[in-house]
Amino acid sequence: MRAVNGEIDLLQSKRNFDWLGPGAYFWESDPKRAMEWAEDKVSKGKYSRAGSIGAVIDLRNCLDLMSRDDMELVRVAHRSFLKVQKTAGLPIPENRSAPDDDGDADRVLRFLDCAVLKHLHSILDAQPVEERVIEPFDTVRGMFTEGGPIYRGSAFRVKSHVQIAVRNNACIRGLFIPR
Repeated sequence: MRAVNGEIDLLQSKRNFDWLGPGAYFWESDPKRAMEWAEDKVSKGKYSRAGSIGAVIDLRNCLDLMSRDDMELVRVAHRSFLKVQKTAGLPIPENRSAPDDDGDADRVLRFLDCAVLKHLHSILDAQPVEERVIEPFDTVRGMFTEGGPIYRGSAFRVKSHVQIAVRNNACIRGLFIPR
């Protein structure tokens, strides 16, 4: 993150396995989980110091993956993505577990999901403004179950969370240091 001419400029993640596609990532209402993620990255030697920031986010036009209508849009984008890949003779990416996840069955490398969301965004971004049926999305929000059960027989998982990927930095209304 940096300020440029008084405006917030957040670094956008653009990895091919980002869960919600490209964007600046935030955990909704869970600074503890954000810090756990950062500390895990430090312990694996990927960063030298852990930290997190809070943000007031105006979701604006949000692709909400907890909404059936938006999930249907992603399902249609998936079919379109498969068709494009097959026509071009390109492989279909797969979601995979990370090699250093110590037996964790979660598929945290979301190559397929990321590719489908990128495909959806590219379709919407390419529409001429005067012909738009669906506006490009400013944010993407999704809920993820992750980690082991919180107790024996539980369906609740220790690392479950809601994430928001901010694609449009204008959606950030303010930043703060979490308690």
